[in-house]
Amino acid sequence: MTARPEPTLAQRKRQLVADELTRAALDLLARKGFDAVTVEDIVGAAGVSKRTFFRYFASKEDVVVQFLGEMGTGMRAALAERPAQEPPSVALRHTVWSAVDACAGHGEQTLRVIRLILGTPALLARFLERQAQWRDALAEELTRRLGLSPAGLYPQLAAGAALTAFDTVLQRWSAGEGDQDPAALTDEAFAVLALALDSVV
Repeated sequence: MTARPEPTLAQRKRQLVADELTRAALDLLARKGFDAVTVEDIVGAAGVSKRTFFRYFASKEDVVVQFLGEMGTGMRAALAERPAQEPPSVALRHTVWSAVDACAGHGEQTLRVIRLILGTPALLARFLERQAQWRDALAEELTRRLGLSPAGLYPQLAAGAALTAFDTVLQRWSAGEGDQDPAALTDEAFAVLALALDSVV
């Protein structure tokens, strides 16, 4: 296996600036609401210029879109890494849990950001747009994993059901004060879906 090349100093600096802008933006957006925060507020909090902000993001919405992209990164990889003999419901439960755990593991700020996304129509639309991409990626992996025909309905339906479970867990978790256990919610969701998901094997 070929090792990944180490990032250059310039790449590390760019990543540090991007991370700081993201942190400042998400913190402000989560505390004040999407409409109340301007790009000027974000650059002021991050201690950079407006020009620097626009090198990384086209708009404040794009900061959240990047966050959404990070939420979905690795879902297909997580599914691909599951043991081949696992029932689809178990493999998909672990796949969804990897994304839920990434959210729940970042504490109160992520909880506020999830509420912001679910409660802001423009951001919710981008979230759903991203999920359509995740569904296609998961469906492709299920097709490969189970040796199914790409023309079959099962992969898209199963991937869609898994992402519906993901949505439901996030909504339940964010509706309270984060006091519900997202792992238990994920288990409960897939217990409901297991019979349908496993009927293909």
